[in-house]
Amino acid sequence: MRLFIDGDAFPNLLKPIVLRSIQRLQIPTTVVANKRVSIGDAKEIEYIIVDQGTDEADHEIVERCLSGDLVITADIPLADRIIAKGAHAIDHRGELYTTENIKQYLAIRNLMESIRESGEMTKGPKAFGSKDAHAFANQFNAFLAKHNSFR
Repeated sequence: MRLFIDGDAFPNLLKPIVLRSIQRLQIPTTVVANKRVSIGDAKEIEYIIVDQGTDEADHEIVERCLSGDLVITADIPLADRIIAKGAHAIDHRGELYTTENIKQYLAIRNLMESIRESGEMTKGPKAFGSKDAHAFANQFNAFLAKHNSFR
């Protein structure tokens, strides 16, 4: 398993959580973003900066990830593409996207986008906080314990 991080909107609260696991378990990790994003210094981490543009980081992650890899992203369309390749996706709040739930998340996301495009004001997601970081850490650690083969 290789870990990919969609770095463009990666919360700072998650960086030490992820870095500790990367170093402890020696997880090969690739952070992809369209600007410099640092999770921390570790020999296991490769940083890739892609060109500016819509979904450039997403395309790079999809191209590089293989079946069984894990992607950390809050981007539901990216998670859908990753799952179609047989890889896994966890969002910043600890939601594990699966073949059973990704289409529902994608439909809700598309509905909300359609509502916003029609001019309706909608609330965005609640602010990211320590409860979210804790939920992520629990899900991330459970996933790593279950899928403990790294390449």
